[in-house]
Amino acid sequence: MKIKELINEMEYEILAGSEETEITTLVYDSRKVEKGSVFVCISGSVRDAHEFIPDVAAKGAAAIVVEKDVTPIDGITYIKVEDSRLALACMSAAYFGHPAKKLKTIGITGTKGKTTTTYMVRSILESAGIKTGLIGTIESIVGSERIPSANTTPESYRVQELFAKMVDAGLDAVVMEVSSQALMLHRVSGFVFDIGVFTNLEPDHIGENEHKDFADYMHCKSLLFQQCRHGIFNGDSEHLQGILQGHTCTVETFGYGAENDLIAQKVELKKEHGALGVKYHVGGSMDFDVEVNVPGKFSVYNSLTAIAICHHFGVSVEEIKKAMLHVSVKGRIEIVPVTKRYTLMIDYAHNAMALESLLTTLKEYEPGRLVCLFGCGGNRAKSRRYEMGEVSSKLADLTVVTSDNPRNEEPMDIINDILVGVHKADGAYVTIPDRKEAIRYCMEHAEDGDIIVLAGKGHEDYQEIKGVKHHMDERELIADIIRENTDLKL
Repeated sequence: MKIKELINEMEYEILAGSEETEITTLVYDSRKVEKGSVFVCISGSVRDAHEFIPDVAAKGAAAIVVEKDVTPIDGITYIKVEDSRLALACMSAAYFGHPAKKLKTIGITGTKGKTTTTYMVRSILESAGIKTGLIGTIESIVGSERIPSANTTPESYRVQELFAKMVDAGLDAVVMEVSSQALMLHRVSGFVFDIGVFTNLEPDHIGENEHKDFADYMHCKSLLFQQCRHGIFNGDSEHLQGILQGHTCTVETFGYGAENDLIAQKVELKKEHGALGVKYHVGGSMDFDVEVNVPGKFSVYNSLTAIAICHHFGVSVEEIKKAMLHVSVKGRIEIVPVTKRYTLMIDYAHNAMALESLLTTLKEYEPGRLVCLFGCGGNRAKSRRYEMGEVSSKLADLTVVTSDNPRNEEPMDIINDILVGVHKADGAYVTIPDRKEAIRYCMEHAEDGDIIVLAGKGHEDYQEIKGVKHHMDERELIADIIRENTDLKL
């Protein structure tokens, strides 16, 4: 493969060598350079890859892509670009044969709802016979293969590599979470989405190494709608006009408001035999009743988004209704069937905003008691501990404070910080540092009609202590507790 085949759709300047240079692999990690590689220098927040040019030259790199002025080393082709992250995205797309052109691509952005909505979309499309891949916070799914994720949206090279695997596996479509960081860092550049989706926007990811302010965060989210053909937007969002700024796509909206294209009407909460959900009428451009076995009015938004997307794939109303009854997302308001006496669920809420949203939603179901079990991660901002403690004490009838990922801190030090927040409100609480014993306590002391939330771990299947990740899956802990006391299933 000649280097010109990877760069023919981007702006560049040849500093040395020739675009006819033969290359073997495309690499952005200097440790993976081999003879004949083209190495793309990324200016990262921790290290600047331009520093590794002598190393990759010594390893036999045939070409190097830079965004800074450098002194060329003889025998190597140097290509200068304005933005090496954008270059990597465009080159990766070409390197893997532009796989996005062979798939229907759906990108979902927003502060909340991305993960749940991607799983809903995949569930509906798959049930309709449309083979669909997924890229997101929890995992990437390619056919029957599930690959744990490190980021919400991986680096552009990995995105294109996954797309290529999906094409090879015979998939028809892919639905992916698109973070603001991914848009800012060009991880999803180099192709055009068929459908872009905006769920909602709240202040988040603002600070050092993220977004300088809310305006920057909103701007980055809006970039998706300058690289998609059709946009589907939460028409109820107060930030809709900001997200639409500069859009080049066609526009469709959903929400509760009568001015939307797809409208949620006659919304009811559903509570029966330990299961929670919602049911509502889909009005506007469609006309049918739907039930979703995921609690909370925000699941109305998530499901309405999924319905809007799948309508563009020609999925029948019956297929949509059937799929919605069976949607479940690991660690996102995931109800664990134990007994009909009370509801036990696992959720990833791991900051005050998410916990407040979750508990407020669950209170609408008027539980006998709302019990909230959580801990906080070690080596993270102490303010999160105070805030989560106060939120739980204010909204839950009983707060069970336990361990999360203590990392290099002492669990009781973290618990004591949480209790500072707990004491700012007047909710009852207990402290049980061992997470399994804390879950056991909740189950053994459950009362009829309780809703018990195990918050913070969600999809995670480990507990990090002193730099070591120990296997710990809350679903397995619940199963162990039931095996040890079968009366808990009554």
